[in-house]
Amino acid sequence: MPGTGPRAPRRPGPAGAGLPRPLRLLPPLALMAVIWALSAQHHLATDLGWIDTVLRKGAHMTEYAVLTLLWTWALLDRRPQRGAVRGARAVVAATAIAIAWAAIDELHQSTVSGRVGSPWDVAIDAAGVGVAVLLWRAWTVRPTRGRAG
Repeated sequence: MPGTGPRAPRRPGPAGAGLPRPLRLLPPLALMAVIWALSAQHHLATDLGWIDTVLRKGAHMTEYAVLTLLWTWALLDRRPQRGAVRGARAVVAATAIAIAWAAIDELHQSTVSGRVGSPWDVAIDAAGVGVAVLLWRAWTVRPTRGRAG
């Protein structure tokens, strides 16, 4: 009878990979909403001079790195894939979504009184995306042993 025999052991996947895809979309969409809301604020500076600038740019990089990782996780296909290609499509799509959102966010900021949209901020956000891609690669690609070279 089906379902009465022993089950094959399941390989562990990324945390939450067993969730239905619609539920996995909620965290990156929620972070995008937070980014949008912060962009609508008239003044976020703390009057700490260059420290304020460093903190805000670091926050930009961090939030876009997290956004990229969340989108990668949300878009991962749960079916087994071979080799280092696993998740590559999800990473490419997540990268495109995050950089597009960075550009949209800066356009949005340019419409807010007291704020300016800057291509430099898009570049800083894209650097955060790059960090996320490197982290994902380091986390998912295992070095092969015994290869010459």
